[in-house]
Amino acid sequence: GKVVTEMGTKVHPLKDRVSVDGKSLKLDTKKYYVLLNKPRGYVTTMDDPQGRKTVAELVKGVPVRLHPIGRLDYDTEGLLLMTNDGDLTYALTHPKHEIRKIYTARVAGIPQPADLALLAGGVELVDGLTAPAEVAMIDVIDGNAILEIVIHEGRNRQVRRMCEKIGHPVVRLKRKGLAFLTLDKVARGRCRHLTGREITALKRLAGLSSEK
Repeated sequence: GKVVTEMGTKVHPLKDRVSVDGKSLKLDTKKYYVLLNKPRGYVTTMDDPQGRKTVAELVKGVPVRLHPIGRLDYDTEGLLLMTNDGDLTYALTHPKHEIRKIYTARVAGIPQPADLALLAGGVELVDGLTAPAEVAMIDVIDGNAILEIVIHEGRNRQVRRMCEKIGHPVVRLKRKGLAFLTLDKVARGRCRHLTGREITALKRLAGLSSEK
């Protein structure tokens, strides 16, 4: 080892051992799992070179850097998970696990039954045919339909592109559920920590043991 006196010296958290006045410093390896109700107008990154508001500003009191599991684009609101657990992030975003993502979409106009059937059966996008989805029209407000769409993929802006493909672009989009998680009792712009039971269940869904 060597004595370091220069401020800003970087160490490898797994390979290096650091001690101060003969006492070893222990790395905080605790994992954090946060459910955020993301408002519109925030980017799903921890910092933004364009100076836009980021989801990092909405998660307070966590002593480590979190990263989002998946993305919600700037104009989309709703449920976003954030964690420092890289294994869970990778597993939940891997297509093979087919994690349910539930959206409500207000679209321009009122799609016909054939349009909804097309959404449900699969839409040909530039990056290929979408997997089957669950689609239902749950309301009509001021001439615009409110759709509930459940997908199992995680393509970029997928729901928006699907709706645009059938000629009814999204006016407003919200993710209201992910797997078994919902936004119940989490106000817009607020967050909560997942319970131990929720973390265990998520890891099971992702094919990870609860000890990881």
